[in-house]
Amino acid sequence: MSQISKGMLRRRGFLTQSAAALAATIAGPAFVRASTLRKQLQVAAIGVNGMGWSDLSNVGSHPAVKFVAFCDIDQKAFEKADAAFPGVPHFQDYRELLTKLGNQLDAVIVSTPDHMHAPVAMLAMQAGKHVYCQKPLTHTVWEARQLQRMAEKSGVTTQMGNQIHSAREYRLGVKLIQDGAIGKVREVHSWVGVQGRQYCQRTDRPPEAPVPAGVNWDLWLGAAPARPFAADCYHPFKWRDWQAFGSGALGDFGCHILDPVFGALGIRHPGSILAENGGTTEEVWPGPETVTWEFPGTDHTTGSIKVVWRDGGLKPPADLAALPEGRQLPAAGSLFIGEAGKMILPHVGMPQLYPAEKFDSYKLPDVQGSSHWHDWVDAALAGKKTTDGFDYAGPLTETVQLGNIAARLPGQKIDWDAKNLQCSVPAAEKLLTKEYRAGFEVKAV
Repeated sequence: MSQISKGMLRRRGFLTQSAAALAATIAGPAFVRASTLRKQLQVAAIGVNGMGWSDLSNVGSHPAVKFVAFCDIDQKAFEKADAAFPGVPHFQDYRELLTKLGNQLDAVIVSTPDHMHAPVAMLAMQAGKHVYCQKPLTHTVWEARQLQRMAEKSGVTTQMGNQIHSAREYRLGVKLIQDGAIGKVREVHSWVGVQGRQYCQRTDRPPEAPVPAGVNWDLWLGAAPARPFAADCYHPFKWRDWQAFGSGALGDFGCHILDPVFGALGIRHPGSILAENGGTTEEVWPGPETVTWEFPGTDHTTGSIKVVWRDGGLKPPADLAALPEGRQLPAAGSLFIGEAGKMILPHVGMPQLYPAEKFDSYKLPDVQGSSHWHDWVDAALAGKKTTDGFDYAGPLTETVQLGNIAARLPGQKIDWDAKNLQCSVPAAEKLLTKEYRAGFEVKAV
């Protein structure tokens, strides 16, 4: 029997015994944790390396935070967290953590690979825990909608980990658009230099290799179909390239770069999606791609609006930006084309208004940034919402993952019925969700 199969059998008993205990803690509507009446937030970090370390160290710098658990499938991952926050108990299985800690725990940071965001965040919200979850919020469109519903049902405080949402640069860009600095917006072009399969440089599965000591490969796979471990391809970082685990360049950067587009224009659900690329496989995401969404108009647009995404070194045509001589587009960012001018919002940099001579004397509004992580802690303690909660992050993530569905079906325009979660293309409809391994399911809300 394989290591994975044995692990599944051992945990069936644990899952059966713990289900009733965890169910007893599930929150009802408008639930507010007792932590909102205290001055301390008791937090567990699930995933403590890479972005996990960034998240826990920034959350942990808040004076009201006390860590009560660290969880990671890799024993080596605990070293840095332990050095900064000694004496915090360790777990490898997030389900065991949520069951055992019960009311000792107020909030959870979810910094796992994309494919495990929804299973962990959903279980935490069902147990009445506030949740900070890395971007993209989920691995599929269907998961994004379920997490949005569960956040509303449970009443907990949620936030997605696209931390630049709270930076001064992005906040200023949003305000300039909403103040009408360039008039109503006609279209937006966003881009990033990276591409899918950039880390692993593969298009097919690598050969099997021994699982490193201290790594629980079964728990790392989690909801994904079983496959053998492979060296230097999945854990700890290159999982982003693989469709089974990550979300490619669009998933990695879309929830950052498209965030101020959503925030500024007030868009939520696209009506259609079309992707163009050089093709892909069933294993990895495509190389350079262009994705075009059409959104219904808002108060900040001239009518229905086109948002175009490019990655892998592709950028908007130079004449769209009408930059002064010698000036080039940044490596990543967004170009807003308005009735009365244009705005370039670099990733991450101060917004630039054009034509330059028109805006030479334009007085920028006073906009301040804040700590994205501390904003979540403060909101959780106060029993309030954040500006980047799952009610906002859900539609943003749905849009990103709809783009990834279109990327698997290049050249096919997909009409999207957001209300009913239905696509006009049957092959796209099948990609809205996925199958889960037993013990890691995400249930409909």
